[in-house]
Amino acid sequence: MYLEEMLAYNKQFVEGKNYEAYKTNSIPNKRMVIFTCMESRLVELLPRSLNIQNGDVKMLKNAGAIIRKPFDSIMKSILVAVYELQAEEVTVIGHHDCGMSHVDPKHLIGKMAEKGIKKETLQTLENAGINFQDEFHGFDTVEESVQQSVSIIRNHPLLPPEVKVHGLVIDPGTGKVDVVTKGK
Repeated sequence: MYLEEMLAYNKQFVEGKNYEAYKTNSIPNKRMVIFTCMESRLVELLPRSLNIQNGDVKMLKNAGAIIRKPFDSIMKSILVAVYELQAEEVTVIGHHDCGMSHVDPKHLIGKMAEKGIKKETLQTLENAGINFQDEFHGFDTVEESVQQSVSIIRNHPLLPPEVKVHGLVIDPGTGKVDVVTKGK
């Protein structure tokens, strides 16, 4: 089991005081929040391709780097970073070949049923107002998706006007970053 391996490694990490190289405080050095995809290819590639070190930014992630609602947990985290942790910029970073671009909610529901989620549970959630199409649909292009998330952040009624919001797309094969939109 991977957890046991991780815990054994952690014990050695702490005993060897390897954490000392990563000591910093909670205020991001670069005064930035990065919101990106949970893509495993970006775990080390994204920070290295943008020269981000431990302590430089607040890093938020979800599937697809998607914000669809102005008061979801990502937006709340951005606002906390701005008001409590001195963040002055927000950068949304999507990536090419994103799994969310291919998500079909009907197919996903089928997979849920295969894994043992009862039809009654799914029906109860739908009856309670959960629209699986709205919650789980993907996107056509990563650039459009990044622009949508940037727009929700930029136009948020609680975001101070001086906070710059940018949108980028990274290639998970090369680390090349392209600008979709720059904050003013």
